[in-house]
Amino acid sequence: MIIKIVTLFLIGMGVLAMFGKLRMPGVPKLSRARCKACGAPRAGRGPCPCGKG
Repeated sequence: MIIKIVTLFLIGMGVLAMFGKLRMPGVPKLSRARCKACGAPRAGRGPCPCGKG
């Protein structure tokens, strides 16, 4: 019984991992959410606090 539960859990985690790898069109990558000048992560659409990006 426990082997069946563990197997179903691992299969479920594998399915979630496959969906997590999908790239949604139009969604910016995480690398684009960083400032090009200083490399700091940016939140929102405003300018970077360093003033260059």
